Amino acid sequence: MAGSSVGSTTDPVGPGGAAVGYRPSVTLPFRAEFRRQASRRRTQLALGFMVLLPLIILVAFQFDSGNDGDNGRNEFASLVDLATSGGLNFTLFSIFVSASFLLVVVVALFCGDTVASEASWGSLRYLLAVPVPRARLLTVKLVVALAYSALALLLLAGTALLAGTLRYGWSPLRSQVSAELAPTDGLLRLLAVLGYLAVVLLVVAGLAFLLSVTTDAALGAVGGAVLLWILSSILDQITALGALRAFLPTHYASAWLGLLSTPVQTDDVVRGTISAVSYATLFWGLAFWRFTRKDITS
Repeated sequence: MAGSSVGSTTDPVGPGGAAVGYRPSVTLPFRAEFRRQASRRRTQLALGFMVLLPLIILVAFQFDSGNDGDNGRNEFASLVDLATSGGLNFTLFSIFVSASFLLVVVVALFCGDTVASEASWGSLRYLLAVPVPRARLLTVKLVVALAYSALALLLLAGTALLAGTLRYGWSPLRSQVSAELAPTDGLLRLLAVLGYLAVVLLVVAGLAFLLSVTTDAALGAVGGAVLLWILSSILDQITALGALRAFLPTHYASAWLGLLSTPVQTDDVVRGTISAVSYATLFWGLAFWRFTRKDITS
């Protein structure tokens, strides 16, 4: 009886060898990591720039005299004219000029910096010593990074829609690939475009996250993901590659234009969704496999 009393009061080990009261599922809660990332300067700057960019474009349009007749301006003039014809069109223009590079950089920043920065600061091993299970740490960090990436996309579109509507009014959506769409229908099309862009950017998120668990250099993870995305875009322009281009992660990156056409073209959207989800799943799977097996020394 005495032995059982001592064991119950001094033995700190519970079932399975874990400490009494330890629950892996509640370590590093999502809200704590979300607040932690919100306090970081790079998060504040990235989200702030998503709000600032549409305003910069709006101001630039105000200074456009329309007297520049060079070829570069003529090629861009029709898009600018569409952008200033209503809030929906201004939002579409903002998305158009941001989708190919800026959004790629922002998503790579959130997903590529999240683990590599912890390693570079030497705090990663302390998080694991809490102890936070490796798979849970990666899951929480990935979900938070994706949440901030989605927030950045929504801030860009939301600010553009608000600023554009206040300046140019609530008008039908017009584009070079569709007939004029009523404002309600146009808003739904824009939401579909944002949804597809979010899916395509999962490839960037997956690649940046994989590089983030591979290196201790956050800049290398972010820059590597962006450079590989650019390389894929360049290869996609080489027609000599033929059908092989369809397997590049950037091949269907602009398929969202089909969502604006009349009638809606969804074939490439479906292919692009399958491609993006497949690549993202592969990259995330490799990231978890690598991180759960590597030695954490920083």
